[in-house]
Parts: sequence; structure tokens; C-alpha cells
Amino acid sequence: MDASVVAPARAARQRPDSARWSRRALLHRDRDTGPESAADRVLRGFGLVIGLVGTIAGLLELPEIIVQHREVALFWTLVTVSTAFGLLPVLAVVSLIDRPQLIRPVAGAAALGYLTAMVLVLAYFPQVEAAPGPIWVYRLVAIGMLAAALAWRLLFAGVYLVVAAAFPGIVAYLMLDGTSWMNVLVSFARQIGLCMLLLWCVAYARRAGVRVDRETVRASEQAAAVAGTAARERERARFAALIHDAVLSTLLDASRDSGTSPVLREQAQRTLDQLDETRFAESDMDTLDADSAVGFLRAAVHEVNRSVEFTARQGDNGAALRMPVEAAGTLAAALAEATRNSLRHAAVPGRTVQRTVTVTIGAGGLQVVVRDDGEGFDRGAVPADRLGVSVSILGRMRQLPGGAAFVESGPGKGTTVTLVWGSAGGGDDV
Repeated sequence: MDASVVAPARAARQRPDSARWSRRALLHRDRDTGPESAADRVLRGFGLVIGLVGTIAGLLELPEIIVQHREVALFWTLVTVSTAFGLLPVLAVVSLIDRPQLIRPVAGAAALGYLTAMVLVLAYFPQVEAAPGPIWVYRLVAIGMLAAALAWRLLFAGVYLVVAAAFPGIVAYLMLDGTSWMNVLVSFARQIGLCMLLLWCVAYARRAGVRVDRETVRASEQAAAVAGTAARERERARFAALIHDAVLSTLLDASRDSGTSPVLREQAQRTLDQLDETRFAESDMDTLDADSAVGFLRAAVHEVNRSVEFTARQGDNGAALRMPVEAAGTLAAALAEATRNSLRHAAVPGRTVQRTVTVTIGAGGLQVVVRDDGEGFDRGAVPADRLGVSVSILGRMRQLPGGAAFVESGPGKGTTVTLVWGSAGGGDDV
């Protein structure tokens, strides 16, 4: 359970809509998106840097390109340069202002574009080779490698690395007289050395972002467990003090007083009242009633985005619901993640996506349905390193006693996330 939801859960009994959830953002974030995962922030950061560095490198190479292309038709020059560098400014802009899901496809297109530019040079290789200096597009292979490392898994990026690093040497061997295999190997080693370092840096940073997300979930659950243990220890200490200062004192006075004096009766009544207050306080502290649970869940949704429609329905004997604070916190955390996922991934160009949250309450439990009519997705195509659904929703609810979660979606069919919690021995079905 997230530590950030323990305190708001206790406050929900008095002010159901006052719970607050932490927000963090990187670069441009509009009001309809929730906080990004560490993996997405790493992706954004690298996309912005690679796009800007590639664009600047292209601008700095313009004088060299003009010199080398003096004998080349303008058409081929424009096609080659735009293919090599054209998508890098787009990558920077997408990384800055758009959804993280678009960054990797744009980076992949930029990597393939650069490789295509390397091939296009073959159409006019003799003219470029006659110019002084190494061919510009073969000198900047690292730019394409960075885009490939951002776009694809390590295996595919490694294949790109080998092809791009070997290409200049092989072209020289086939097109130029006097080029030996030793020259090819030297060229390959020079290219692949720097590119392997860049590939490792990007891959390591992306994996670190995934690990940070995983450890954040784990640390939140551990912090919640520690906080719960500390609270129970405080209650035990308070109860022990009450036993010593009130109960034992009253019994001792009663054993010494042969009669039933008014003072002793008042002391005994005060002790009984204190014991009753302790029992009721402990019950209130550990559970939420139906209204408080609904208020807590509503606050969790509206903290992510207040425009999401929230509806609560109460079944027969729903007012009798008593929900443990820890269960409410876990359910609220999963609900918030489901809402954030909808805001991040369900957008459809040209229309507004409708999002609703419906809570149905029974005496023995409750059901929460998060539904949108967005673009949907294929669950089988979701990468294993995406934690939003597998860990933050399904995994979190599986670990909750009496909890379960179900996700239904398809391309173009929207998404429905159902969260269910039922207490042992509850009366009504939800």
C-alpha cells in the first residue's frame, strides 16, 4: 500500500474530499495528465537531448555538406540531408510536449532515416568522395545510433549498431581501389567503440527508470507497513498506560475501600468511559464507513483530474459497509493509477474522450469501475516493463485480501478497469 494514502484515509472520516496525492512533472505537462513514471521521464529527457544534439550537429555540418555536395544535384542533397536530420527536431518537440508513447516511434523513424541517408550517398558516391575530408553522413553514425537505442530493445539496437558501424568500411572496400580488409576493420572498430558506449548509456538509463518505478512501489508498501506497525505500537502503549493508570488504580482503591463511596463510583465510571472511548476510537481509526470510503475514493480520482465523472451507488444495506483503512488506501492507489493510465493513453485525435468512475457499495464490499471510450489497447502488446497495469493495478489488488482487478480493452473499443473488494463474511454481494 502507498504510504501517501494512509494519512488521507484517516482524515477522510471528517473531510472526505480533502485527501491529497503527490504530483510531480517533467517539462511540459498539461492539466489533463497525471504524474509520469520514472521510465517515461527518462524517455522524455533522452528524446529531447538526442533530438536537440542531432539538430545542432546537422546545422554545424552544413558548411561541410555544402563543400562535399558541390558536384551533386540539388535534389539528391536535399533528400539526403532531410532524410538524415529531418526527424530529429520532431523528436525534440514530441519529447517536450506530447505523449511519451510517441517518442519511441519517432526515434525509430529517425534512426531508420539516418541509415537510409547512408545508403542514398551511394547514388552519387564518386562526387562526394572526390571532395576533401571524410563523408559527413558516415562520420555522424552516433546520431543514428542514439535514436536507435532510444527506440528499440537492446537486441534490435545492437543489430542497428553493427550494420551502421560496418557500412562505411564496406562501402569504401567495394567502391575505392586500395582499400584492404584491415582498413575495413579499423573503420568498424572506430565506429563501434563510441557507439557501444552510447548504446550502453541509453539502455542503462532506461532500465534504471524501470527499476526506480519498481522500487518506488515497493518502498511505498514498506513505508505503509512500517507506519502501520508504529501506529499499533503507539496504541498498545496508550492502552497499557490506561490499564496501569486507570484500571489497576481503580481496582486497588476498591480493594482498600470496604464500602462503595461516591468517589470510588465516579472513578470506576470514568475508567469504564475511558475504556469505551478507547474501543470506539480504535474502531474508528481502523475502518471507514460507506460515506467516508466513497469520499476517499472520490478524492483520489479528483486529485488526478477533477473533470472525470464520479458516481456512487449504494445497494441494499450498503450503509453498513465498514472498510479497513489499509484496504481503502490500496484500492484508492489502484483507482488513481487506472485514472492516470486513461488520461495518458486513451486520447483520440479530434474528439473528447469520456471517462467515468462508478462505485457500487454493498454491506460486504464494493466495486469500482473505471471506463473510457478512448482508443483502447491490445493487452498482449503491452511491454513487460510497463508497471502501470501489471504492478500498480493488477498486482496491487491481488495482494489485497479480498481484492481483485480486471482489465478489458481492445483497439478502438475503449478500456474498462474493474476493481473489487469484499470483506470476509460480508452480508450483501456487491
